[in-house]
Amino acid sequence: MTVDIDARAAQLERFRTAVEDLDDALAGATDEDLDRPQASGEWTARQIVHHLADSESMAYIRLRRLIAEDQPVIHGYDEPEWARRLHYERPIASSWAVVVAVRAASLELLESLTEEEWARTGTHSESGAYSVERWLANYAEHTHDHADQIRRARRGEA
Repeated sequence: MTVDIDARAAQLERFRTAVEDLDDALAGATDEDLDRPQASGEWTARQIVHHLADSESMAYIRLRRLIAEDQPVIHGYDEPEWARRLHYERPIASSWAVVVAVRAASLELLESLTEEEWARTGTHSESGAYSVERWLANYAEHTHDHADQIRRARRGEA
């Protein structure tokens, strides 16, 4: 397998800047901003922050399993059900802290990986073959995408 080091570096940079982008999207947000209903039925900004905390926590475990276990099965989860059952209407401060801390820990780990570790793989229960490289491709943009969604939600856009 040929590794595109430049693409990996670009994805690592996107991963690195995601918290700053999310912080920018949330800057000055009031409870009204966080809870503005979306005509499209999308999550509110508050719900997105809680989702990101859960997603980052899941990503943290997935990355570590890919590196520490041989051919792990990486399980999917029902995101809307988690949102419903985990009370996504609560304050966001602790979820924000989770996003910041977990992402920083994962970035430190990513920056220390050897080429052999980058090549490790497992199987995702919903999408099949899953690698450390694919993990990074998924999570490099995830928080940026949700930061844009928060901006739209705060403006009341669909």
